[in-house]
Amino acid sequence: MTSPAKLQEGPAPRREMSEQPSSAPFVTWFRSVAPYVNLFRGKTFLIAFGGKAIAGQLARTLAYDVNLLAALGVRLVLVHGARPQIEKLLRQRGLASVYHGNYRVTDAQAIGCVIDAVGRIYVEIEALLSQGLADTPMANSTIRVVGGNFITARPVGVVDGVDLQYSGQVRKIDAEGIRAQLGLGNIVLLSCIGSSPTGEIFNLAMEEVAEAVATSLLADKLIFLTDSPGATDIDGALLDELTVEAAERLISLGDWLSADLRRYLPCAVRSSRAGVGRVHLIGYDEDGTLLRELFTHDGVGTVITRESLEQLRDARADDIGGLVALIEPLEEDGTLVRRSREMLEREITRFSIVEHDGIIVGCAALYPYGEGQAELACLAVHPHYRRWGYGALLMKRIEARARASGVTRLFVLTTVTAHWFKERGFTARQIDDLPAERRLVYNLQRRSSVLMKEL
Repeated sequence: MTSPAKLQEGPAPRREMSEQPSSAPFVTWFRSVAPYVNLFRGKTFLIAFGGKAIAGQLARTLAYDVNLLAALGVRLVLVHGARPQIEKLLRQRGLASVYHGNYRVTDAQAIGCVIDAVGRIYVEIEALLSQGLADTPMANSTIRVVGGNFITARPVGVVDGVDLQYSGQVRKIDAEGIRAQLGLGNIVLLSCIGSSPTGEIFNLAMEEVAEAVATSLLADKLIFLTDSPGATDIDGALLDELTVEAAERLISLGDWLSADLRRYLPCAVRSSRAGVGRVHLIGYDEDGTLLRELFTHDGVGTVITRESLEQLRDARADDIGGLVALIEPLEEDGTLVRRSREMLEREITRFSIVEHDGIIVGCAALYPYGEGQAELACLAVHPHYRRWGYGALLMKRIEARARASGVTRLFVLTTVTAHWFKERGFTARQIDDLPAERRLVYNLQRRSSVLMKEL
């Protein structure tokens, strides 16, 4: 029964508009990931992870993120390992764990532990990817997980006089069968065991399975979840990106690399050389690293590519949109002089740009004035990339273009970066030192400093 006091209460007061939580950060973020959603739809990603990753506390949220990728239209193949789980079973059964090089010596008793451990993990992953509770990110999910005899194996054989017995290597991948399942919208889940044409079962290295499958499918991305945030230098600093040549040097020198990286990096290099689009190395011990690596421009791990993600080149007509996006904020705060889109279209050949991973992050322009003089103008670098030295790189490019066209004196007008230019060989001059044509359009209200450099 409703109490009299309750009947006397009016409706709960509405919050004032100023009290409402701002949706701007969410809207901005959501819009920022849209290009990645469009780019990734229909692409093939292979995600590889060892037994440690699936045994950790973040296995459930990793499943959420994998399911989200599938819901966005990414064609997913998962490859899992089981090293710690196999080790545990061997200990429980009183069996020794024996290695020769990178391979486990898998005898008849050990292969039983391998089959049991791998089978258990497979079922656990399948269960994680089948969640559908209303209060989880996988609510209303209808994604199917499938496996199959997609991997044909062969024995490693005898190495340095040691018979590795049931340790194997990948002999063949049924790429057509995997593509058929991906085409139906299924997630393909593969383990680190394979069978031979004679019906024998072999223990495979997870990273070698991932490499073979990604190469056979010519996957757009191969993603290794590792025990490290990514590849690092000798001081422990994360290396954001590596070419295959740089990765090979790191393999030969990187005694400091984690156990996972020492196993995965050679596979990453071979995969990249064989045609896999990009290989990512990211940590598994922090929530959301998979999404942050894929849906933010900076990422959180290491990406390995055949060629550098950085490109310094002359601007083209189809770069106008990227240039506008780069320089508009600097025009708004008065750092740069405003340029209309029409002006940019007319003068696009004067610009050089730095492109990083397909996005224009820096620009500069060269305006000749005759008598061996030219202006370095509109030098701009995105705030996130200013520590990368792109400003100096662009300046050198403009200087090279100037010399090639017979320019002997380069000048710049700036309101806020005079010291930066002075550190790079420019000296302060007077307005009267400018070419007559440039003096006529000098903006006295901006009071820009005039600096010059003899080439």
